[in-house]
Amino acid sequence: MSLFWTLFSLVVVLLFEQVRPLSAKTVVLDPLRRLSAALVKRFDGGHHQHHEQLVWGLLVLGGTGLCAFLSHMLPSVLSLLFAILVLYLSLGFRHESHYFTDIHFALRAGETDRARALLSEWRGEQYDGVSSGGIARLTIEQALIGAHRNVFGVVFWFVILGPCGAVMYRLARFAYDEWNAEQQYGFESGLGVEAASAQVVYGGMSRLYGEFACHAFLIIDWLPARMTAILFAVGGNFEESVFCWRSQAVLWPDRTSAILVTSGAGALGVRLGEADSDESEAGLEIGVGEKADVDDLQATIGLVWRALIVCLMLLALTTVAVWVGG
Repeated sequence: MSLFWTLFSLVVVLLFEQVRPLSAKTVVLDPLRRLSAALVKRFDGGHHQHHEQLVWGLLVLGGTGLCAFLSHMLPSVLSLLFAILVLYLSLGFRHESHYFTDIHFALRAGETDRARALLSEWRGEQYDGVSSGGIARLTIEQALIGAHRNVFGVVFWFVILGPCGAVMYRLARFAYDEWNAEQQYGFESGLGVEAASAQVVYGGMSRLYGEFACHAFLIIDWLPARMTAILFAVGGNFEESVFCWRSQAVLWPDRTSAILVTSGAGALGVRLGEADSDESEAGLEIGVGEKADVDDLQATIGLVWRALIVCLMLLALTTVAVWVGG
């Protein structure tokens, strides 16, 4: 795809998703979960060596190859429509935004218990006793990570490889979330309740599946995560964002999430980190300035939108430069 049609597809999908957001669970996650479970079952749930690599390859690389084949075989007009459809299924600007909005409204209304319940459902962990400020900080962290994985990561690979790039990233992220839902082994993934159902689907699947999917996704996500961090910096306080990224990201075991959260915290000019309870404060703090609270939730949405606008503007300028140079 040319840069012009890539930009056109992105704008069309982003606008359409605001009007008609996709039901990701029904249309995307459930079919992928059935396919993934069938592949795992077919190869004995990981009891044989290296089968996790084969299943991952069939799921991610097989899906990517099929998408590339269809894009190549379809006529130009149908190929464009196919790219728009693939991007619509892969992109998820509003897949998780309802959690953010509902938590924001609950905190504004003083309904802290409801906000805790929503946050627990979103992140797949329990947050009993976490204060309203702690809920706000965790919500901002999850929003920054979610914006990257649902939007910017997909956009990056769509620009680089077209629709097959978006499919590759989406399937790799699905395997990362899904196969690590049952066992966590030192990586922070923010899985949420959808992926938590994997333990029912897969039962006692081998830990090797989750480990391989995690390492594969971190490789695929290495450059996109850093590009998103740069967009956060450009969309907010650039100097403080870069400072937090360089000095504080090394403090977290999950470097990818740390880069996103530290750059976002610096761009917003707030401090994030592990939540404090109503009785005490504990945990690593990152960022600069005052601790983030409910008033900073709206600023987070503004940062994500500014980062997205910067991304589209850069792509538009590149498109014009290529056109003029050609």
